[in-house]
Amino acid sequence: MPFVIKNLHAPLKQKAFLFLMKELGFTQKEAQRLIAKGRLFVNGEVMDNQAGFVEGDFEFVCFEPLSKGLVPTFVANDFAVYDKPSGLIVHPQNRYTPYSLNDEIKHRFGHDANITHRIDQETSGLVLAARNKTSERVLKMMFEEREVTKRYLALVRGHLQRPIDIKEPLLRREDESSIVRMIVRVHPEGKASRTFITPLTYFPDIDATLVEASPLTGRQHQIRVHLFHVKHPIIGDPIYGQDENNAVRFLDKEMSEEERFKNTGATRLLLHAYSLEFQYGANPYHVVSQEDFLAECFEAMKITRPL
Repeated sequence: MPFVIKNLHAPLKQKAFLFLMKELGFTQKEAQRLIAKGRLFVNGEVMDNQAGFVEGDFEFVCFEPLSKGLVPTFVANDFAVYDKPSGLIVHPQNRYTPYSLNDEIKHRFGHDANITHRIDQETSGLVLAARNKTSERVLKMMFEEREVTKRYLALVRGHLQRPIDIKEPLLRREDESSIVRMIVRVHPEGKASRTFITPLTYFPDIDATLVEASPLTGRQHQIRVHLFHVKHPIIGDPIYGQDENNAVRFLDKEMSEEERFKNTGATRLLLHAYSLEFQYGANPYHVVSQEDFLAECFEAMKITRPL
């Protein structure tokens, strides 16, 4: 389990953040942030005062990474790249999340290692992780400044015959339900968004096209929404291309794997982050996924490879 409860003991009254710094090796900023997040319990009660004191026995909820053997596909001095399988969440959602990609990153590279950009749980492919706080700041800024070129592969419905430059603003739903809020749509009041789509191979037997998607902006669910908008939804998408009731049922984990396959045509979202290209320091990097994405697509669709 990534989050565990440590039973700690302070023999003398002292500032809680100082105890965490001395005994567990946190920086002052990290210790105070964890206290503010309610990770300390004294006599069963949360102690979230950053300047508070501890004495005697108390409990501390901390993250202890769990490894299942996923190794990085590329390692440099300041960063590493992982090829994430579909279905693996990147960050733990709460202390009950059993496993995430962050477990593997921190297990291998230590407490200061962290993910530098977002990728959907359903999407497979390359994820860039910083190995220290300095490189984390640099790499996150590079993503914000669009200095990292990301390319994806997707298997979509229908015959896409020519490249499309999709420039449609995207807006997140702001409903009461936190589930529905995750659904994004094209809307004139949304944020400017742009995705360039290039058709690669058409499979007439299944009426599907393998495409390359190059997002020029980084909105949530951008590629999925843009492809749905141009009537070429990604096969296996349980949200876009489904009626809202089924989308919400999927997000609320009320849909069986069999029903998901029946509704979407695949057991997973057929979207894969296959290429990352950027300049770090004096060196250019171009990391390409070694996974056979098409083989995974046909396996997820439960079909043999079309001719």
